[in-house]
Amino acid sequence: MNKRTCIALIGAFFVALATGFSQTAFNNCAAAFLDNKVVVDQYSPEGKCTLPLNATGELTVATIDGSETGIFSVDKIKFKVALKDKNTGTMTLFTDENYKRLDVQKVLARCKKGDSIVLITLDDTYALPHNEIVVQ
Repeated sequence: MNKRTCIALIGAFFVALATGFSQTAFNNCAAAFLDNKVVVDQYSPEGKCTLPLNATGELTVATIDGSETGIFSVDKIKFKVALKDKNTGTMTLFTDENYKRLDVQKVLARCKKGDSIVLITLDDTYALPHNEIVVQ
C-alpha cells in the first residue's frame, strides 16, 4: 500500500469516526414539565416557557412523545437548576444536586419576577431547546 492510499484510508477512518460520534449528540427531544404538563407554550422555535411566582407542583425534565393531541412525558431524566438574575444576567447554580423531580416552590422561593430558571441536562444525548423558564 502506498503512502497516499494509507493517508486516504486514515482520513476516511477519522471522518467515519466523527460522523458516528456526532449522531449520538442531542438525538432525544426533551422538555420541562410541571406536574406532567409541559411548560413550553408551543414546542417550536417560537415557544416560550413561563411560570407564575406562585406556581406549585413537581418540576421535571423528560423525553417527550409528541402528537397532534399534545406533548407527553416519557422518561424522566436527571437535570441541574441554575437561576438567572433579571437585572445582571448572572447565572448561579441553585444547588450542586442532580434532580429527576423537584418541588418548584423551592426554586421559586429564590426568584423574583423577571428572573429565569435554567434547566441543564447532564448529558448531550438530550436536546432541551426550551431550557429557560421566565418567572412572572
